[in-house]
Order: sequence, then structure tokens, then C-alpha cells
Amino acid sequence: MSAKKTKKAKRVKRPAKRPAKEPRGERTVITGNYAVAYAAKLARVEVVSAYPITPQTSIVEKISEMCASGEMAAQFIKVESEHSAMACLVGASSAGVRSFTATSSHGLAYMHEMLHWAAGARLPIVLANVNRALGPGWNIWTDQTDSISQRDTGWLQFYPESAQETLDTILQAFRVAEAVLMPAIVVLDAFFLSHTFEPVEIPPQALVDKFLPRYEAKYKLDTSDPRFFSGLVQPDVYMEMRHKMDRAAREALDLAKKAGREFGRLFGRSYDVVERYRTRGAETLLLATATIASTAKVVVDELRARGVRIGLVRPRLLRPFPAKDIAAAVRGAKRVAVIDRSVSFGAGGAWAAETRAALYNLPRAARPVVHSFIAGLGGRDVTPAVLREIAGRARAAKAPLESVWIGVKP
Repeated sequence: MSAKKTKKAKRVKRPAKRPAKEPRGERTVITGNYAVAYAAKLARVEVVSAYPITPQTSIVEKISEMCASGEMAAQFIKVESEHSAMACLVGASSAGVRSFTATSSHGLAYMHEMLHWAAGARLPIVLANVNRALGPGWNIWTDQTDSISQRDTGWLQFYPESAQETLDTILQAFRVAEAVLMPAIVVLDAFFLSHTFEPVEIPPQALVDKFLPRYEAKYKLDTSDPRFFSGLVQPDVYMEMRHKMDRAAREALDLAKKAGREFGRLFGRSYDVVERYRTRGAETLLLATATIASTAKVVVDELRARGVRIGLVRPRLLRPFPAKDIAAAVRGAKRVAVIDRSVSFGAGGAWAAETRAALYNLPRAARPVVHSFIAGLGGRDVTPAVLREIAGRARAAKAPLESVWIGVKP
């Protein structure tokens, strides 16, 4: 047999085909308010109701520009008040379309009646609220009292820290809200976040469409399929309706976790309902939300470098409240210093009250002492010096501190 016939042919190894990478988004520098506007466009919102109020006005201004130019395919409805803005979206969402608006402070308070109506009707509207103090005295700077005052209306509440997280959270809020048929508020700090320019990656539309497909309402106003909406309900039915709302809100917590993980797989930025920052081995934990958490991370790094065993816990949701996740995050610490940027007069801060309730059933040995601090009301700066003072007072305290006001002038 010839050598030619016996020689085995070499198998050529071809490089395995790699899956095509998803296209990266456009990186730009925008404000937190513009991040909200771009998120509404990416979500393919179909109806936007708009009434301007500082400091959210630039959100609806930017959306109006995009609608006018054809960049955003949504019906932009100018209304005469915030109450009308929410009433408008109750109608739009009842008709089965994805709906959005934005407001602040007294505007959110003016919506209060309609917030209950939207939640009770199980309409997955998303609202961006730019936190602003309530008057009098008249104040346009940040304070969480406006949104925290709405925590029992049935709306899910998200509190992002940065402009990037704000854009990402609007998309996640729509996904969770539409899954459980409950409306959602995404809350951002006035000026510190709403008007500060930050680098933001605006993801490609095709990738957003994978994460957030078109909304298909199961129940909607349809003349070809008539139904009865929001009529008089007898006592033997009303309580069951509220029970279903409560069950849906609790379900939203796991769905928010899943949405955060799925978002990470698609976009490279994962989110949990509670962020832990340098909590391993920490004896003292700061618990802060929104932009205060950014400053707190700097202080944690600084104190860690000095040998102080300190960390940060940042809840991203107020409703549903991630009680078990917070309990897991603080377990093993000696103390938690909760920083509230609002106050329930005579009762203290809402985040502190919620945190105490979340930890109540932990074994005594695993339950840290909760210290409550009030800071930053009406836009007062919460500086690194303020946070160092809070950490120091918490570490030195022999008993739980209740509603300690930081920085109040004599």
C-alpha cells in the first residue's frame, strides 16, 4: 500500500464561533432628570401626561422635545394639574397602554387621591418623583417627605443612587409593575441627582426590548370585550381586593431581585434590593439611601483605612420593604446608624422605624442596636463630616439613640 494512501488527512481546527456580543450603549454625560426622560423613551412609553413643577420640569421638557421631533413615539398630553396628570394616566393605563409621568413635592401630594385610585385599579403606571421638601416654608431642595408620605398608597417605591441607576431602575420598575399589576414610583434626590451631570450609558433599543417587551394588558377597556371597571364594591369583596394587592406587592420583592439579575446579564449592571458595601466584619453599619449613600461610601473607605470596622447598607426599595434582606445584611454587626432625610413628627424617621421592625424578631445575640438620625432636610448638605459625626456618635452610644437631629443650628 502506498504511503500516499496510508497517510491520514489532518483535521483543520477552526476557531469556535463566539456568540456575537450585544452592542454597547451610547455613553454620554447627562443629568439625572434626562436619564429619566431617556428611560421613558427606551421603555416605549405610549402616553405621557405632563405638568411642570421644579425640580422635575426638565424631565417632561426633554420628553416633549423627543415627542415633537419624532424621536419618541408617545402621545404627550399637557394637563392643568398634577391631579389631572394622574387621572389622565389612569384612563390611558385602563386602555392597556404603557403610561408615565413625573412630579415633585406638592405635585405628588396633589396626586394623592389618584395614587390610591391607580393602585386600587391595579394599573402598572410608572411615576418619577424628584424628591423636594414640602412647604411652608417654601423650599425647592431635596427631602424624602413627599414620597414617604405616599408609602401606604399601594405604589412600589424605588430609590436609586446615581443617574445611571435611575435610568436602569425606570426600566426595571416597568417590568416589575407590569408583572404584578401595581404602579411604581422611582424617586430621585432633587438637584444632587436630578440636576447633576454624570456619565450614563444609554443602552441600545433592541437590547431594552429584550428586557422590557411591549406591554400587553390582560384586562383593558375594549368595546369588543366589555367589562366593568372600578365600580362600587360591597364589603364582602373589598377586603379580598386589598388582600390581593398586598400579596402582589410582596411578590414584587422577588420579581425586583430577578429583574435586577436579568438586567445584569443583559447590560452588565446588576442590582439587588439591598446593596452591601464593605459590610464583611463590620461592627458599625450606616444605613442610607439615594445620594447620601454615595458620600457614605467615601466615609466608609476613609474610616476603614483608619482601622474602623464600618460598612454601609443601602436599601433600594421602601415598598415593598426588603425586611429579610436588611436583616441578613446587618446580622452580626453591633450597631446600625440609620440616616433619614425625612421625619414623621413625633415618631422619627421612617427608614429607622422600618429597620427596627425588620430586626425585631432576630435572636437577641444577632440583633444590632438601631440608632436613628435625622439629617439633610430641605436640601441641607450631608457632608463627610456629618457622616463621620453620625458614625462616631453611634459607636460611642451606650443606649439606642432616637431621632438625633444632626446639624440643627442653636
